[in-house]
Amino acid sequence: MANIALLDFAGLALAAVFAVIVFYFGHPASLPLMLIFLAASVLATKYGYEEKREIGLYEHERSWENVLANGIVPAACAVLYPVVGVGPYIGSLAAITADKFASEMGVLGGEPVSLLDFKKAKKGVSGAISFFGTLMSFNGALIIGIGAYFLVGGYGAWGVLKIGLIGLAGSMADSLVGVIEEKGVGNKATTNAICAIVGALLGAAYL
Repeated sequence: MANIALLDFAGLALAAVFAVIVFYFGHPASLPLMLIFLAASVLATKYGYEEKREIGLYEHERSWENVLANGIVPAACAVLYPVVGVGPYIGSLAAITADKFASEMGVLGGEPVSLLDFKKAKKGVSGAISFFGTLMSFNGALIIGIGAYFLVGGYGAWGVLKIGLIGLAGSMADSLVGVIEEKGVGNKATTNAICAIVGALLGAAYL
């Protein structure tokens, strides 16, 4: 899903639909965790906005495509919750939060390198990572882990750490697929969806 405060009407409507689905089908903590993601995403997007605007990387408003790419997998995991448990939902949410932090905060520090040839890359380019962006990605996923610790239960310190690592893995998958995106195959929506899918699969396996 996308940042509710930064959505146009179509994006806001689709976000509301996903929220209803998550509330109705998911674990009791699913909607609160989604709200944590939304709040954290808004803060990450707003943080350093003047610097991001100067380098042309500040996105003021997003539409339904962004909501669909980020929200379809968590929503599907919520629907499947009675069968697969809450792990896939948490994993997918951790992944998209990690990716959001990497893209919104990672551009504010460090020198990115392309995963294709490990040469220096322009900030904000798909398929490139930096140490600072990777750290921010992990921190973003940890926010979901801490939320799960308090809202879901059954997750100790190791569980929170696993959620952080799962989110980081999803974000790294996004970056890897971004290499192909830069070659003209797929777009940001497909990489976002793959990020969430990887998080969901790892969540199913390890949470």
